[in-house]
Amino acid sequence: MSFHFKPIDKQVIVITGASSGIGLATAELAAQRGAKLVLVARSERTLQEIAARLQAQGAEAIAVPGDVASREALELAAEAAILRFGRIDTWVNDAGVAIYGRLEEVSDGDSRRLFETNFWGTVYGSLVALRHLRPNGGALINVGSEVSEAIIPLQGMYTASKHAVKGFTDALRVEVEELDEAPVSITLIQPTAVDTPYPEHARNYMSSEPKLPTPQIDPQDVAEAILKAATEGGRDVKVGAMATLNTAMAKVAPSLGDKMAARQAGRQQRDEPPRHPEGTLYRPGESGRTHGSSGLRH
Repeated sequence: MSFHFKPIDKQVIVITGASSGIGLATAELAAQRGAKLVLVARSERTLQEIAARLQAQGAEAIAVPGDVASREALELAAEAAILRFGRIDTWVNDAGVAIYGRLEEVSDGDSRRLFETNFWGTVYGSLVALRHLRPNGGALINVGSEVSEAIIPLQGMYTASKHAVKGFTDALRVEVEELDEAPVSITLIQPTAVDTPYPEHARNYMSSEPKLPTPQIDPQDVAEAILKAATEGGRDVKVGAMATLNTAMAKVAPSLGDKMAARQAGRQQRDEPPRHPEGTLYRPGESGRTHGSSGLRH
């Protein structure tokens, strides 16, 4: 690749899943550092409020409400970026949703819907982004997970979707970076459990409220890794010590990894009944928070 990454304050960055969690944390951090932002999510009201808040703080940001399961929605986001800012330097595919439940319980419809968001949303975002990144160079950043390589029970379909995201991203990287030698860096971000509204937004088949196992890292840590990839590139970036440990275990000692994963089953449930078992699988969440509800910050 024969191009120089721009500093963040010279970049136009598109972020999907920008209305909460990692996407919102990344948007806030990029805004603080002077990036121009195009924010994409289904939560229209919340997204407009976030864009207005960032603008009031001196950033340039536009909200483009849309569902990443629609290629057309992402094409509109790209057009909006070009219309307003003239280019795209970095595109971050972050939008994702989870399902808690045993694989034999989860309906085919729910599983397909999860793949529409987590996998196809990343595919559409990547292919739309590449058309704009290829001419002048830039960064494509896909948010995978430690379960792009490891697994976690009770989130089997989420695990499968993140494995698929890794396979797609790795193949795309070889085609774009190696075969075409295009001036685009393609990075997979693989965080461990992150303190976001992710469990609250999940479709839940369990008899108790879902949670993420500890330890959890701060979404700010993942945002830092994403912005580093936007300015330095990178192949696959593990975020959090447990991500490094769990992915290594899955490779080096997979049978032991299975046993460790099984121990996570009981650590994913709160001692209370489900609050919103439908989650945000089919509807926007509008939470507008970076952190989970158990935390005091947002």
